[in-house]
Amino acid sequence: MPADLPETMPAIEIAAPGGPEVLRPCERPVPRPAAGEVLIEVAAAGVNRPDVLQRQGGYPPPPGASDIPGLEVAGTIVDLGVEVTAWSLGDRVTALVTGGGYAAYCAAPARQCLPIPQGLSLAEAAALPETFFTVWSNVFDRGGLKAGESFLVHGGSSGIGTAAIQMARALGARVFATAGSDAKCRACEALGAEQAINYRTTDFVAAVKAATGEGVNLILDMVGGDYIQRNIDALAPDGRLCYIAFLGGPLAEVNFMPLMLKRITITGSTLRARSEDFKAAIAGKLKERIWPRIAAGEIRPVMADSFPLREAAAAHALMESGKHIGKIVLTL
Repeated sequence: MPADLPETMPAIEIAAPGGPEVLRPCERPVPRPAAGEVLIEVAAAGVNRPDVLQRQGGYPPPPGASDIPGLEVAGTIVDLGVEVTAWSLGDRVTALVTGGGYAAYCAAPARQCLPIPQGLSLAEAAALPETFFTVWSNVFDRGGLKAGESFLVHGGSSGIGTAAIQMARALGARVFATAGSDAKCRACEALGAEQAINYRTTDFVAAVKAATGEGVNLILDMVGGDYIQRNIDALAPDGRLCYIAFLGGPLAEVNFMPLMLKRITITGSTLRARSEDFKAAIAGKLKERIWPRIAAGEIRPVMADSFPLREAAAAHALMESGKHIGKIVLTL
């Protein structure tokens, strides 16, 4: 370890499964970068739903990953593992990690790092990786969204939703979204959604069929539950339905006849346990297709709020309240 780095660092650990109050400041050893990794001095770390699930005991880190929560960081490279040639000490990067983000230092695979887009602060850059990697993987790779197609994202005012709206619109799709208030709907439309539907007052199935004629081509859902049947009903022939979470529960009684009649494809994925090769491939696509649009100002992370690292519990409480629009980050 370089001589100017400390041996220990402040971090946030999960004392026991439970509510936001179980997030506890602690001191941990500064990690050493393994072969192919870099060590990042963290300026900011994103807060995401998987962090909440891990805190609650429902999403344990994969084998070998840090037990410290946090799946995305931005900061400065201060140490290099062997075999790292693409980055240098002092480079400012944002990175997708399998854990360890809620800390002053975090080791990250070099191939999962991306440069800070021009015009973004480190806090804004920390809000990119988890959501943008997830959206690209599910909307464009698995979902196959193409220019000219129609796309519906549920939870349009969330971190995932705000990224999905902008990315799909920038790449030529018609975009629809659902959200839980009129104010959130207006925020979605300001980001590029053709129509945002308040799911508390309006039937999204009827709304997207009225707008498109036969339904949308692709739906990205994180709700599940009773949305499963309604999503099938809202899809056009040869439509695709992609799941990334089940906030409303993973179980439902479903009539599959419309699936057969409309030739619908249902898929889904998780990101955290996927291989470094898989994530590196997504990083390359984001760098080529999305990063220039961020630098040009076409796409921006939507920032809801930031908290000092020691106030991680307050950040989690805000996320679980559902009152925010966009991303929440922790700063150091």
